[in-house]
Amino acid sequence: MSRPAKHSLTLLGHRTSVSLEPAFWDAFRDLAARDGIALNVLAARIDKERGTRMGLACAIRLYVLQRLQDELAARPLAASQNEG
Repeated sequence: MSRPAKHSLTLLGHRTSVSLEPAFWDAFRDLAARDGIALNVLAARIDKERGTRMGLACAIRLYVLQRLQDELAARPLAASQNEG
């Protein structure tokens, strides 16, 4: 496992940084690319929805985890529909 690394982001014109493990940062970048949006745009959306009780890095990790879990959950459903 690699240690978290600091990454710079711009949220609504304001510079900030988050410390994320390489696996989470890579998945976060991949999800933004798949959605066809800039990384800063996705970060701003997550930031807006996270509220004040959670840090941005944690919110990004949870977003990545939820998206990947949703994709995994959809796979068996799609496979079983193709068999029938």
